[in-house]
Amino acid sequence: MWIMIAGPYRHGSDDPIVWKQNLEAMNKAAYAVFQKGHIPIIGVNAALPIIETTGEHVYDEVMMPLSLELTRRCDAILRIGGSSNGADQEVQRFKDRDVPVYFSLEEIPEA
Repeated sequence: MWIMIAGPYRHGSDDPIVWKQNLEAMNKAAYAVFQKGHIPIIGVNAALPIIETTGEHVYDEVMMPLSLELTRRCDAILRIGGSSNGADQEVQRFKDRDVPVYFSLEEIPEA
């Protein structure tokens, strides 16, 4: 399965160190998903190179629209971390499609 990893990135913080830690947590979860034989997808990882190349002024234009579009392409989602409006929007997209929403790595079956 293609499994999206959703968690906080910037929510509740204006500290780039926190952003980095949040992204690292998503990437660590992505590796664990990969070890189970699935393809992990992180919307932030898809959006950040575009934002970094184009400029911070496109953040709102790119980050959530790209992440939400990816929800249509994935088979399931893993929700990690704390509060995040964006991650909750992603989860809702999966619930609306009636596809798996996981809240722990242990819930994800081996491929």
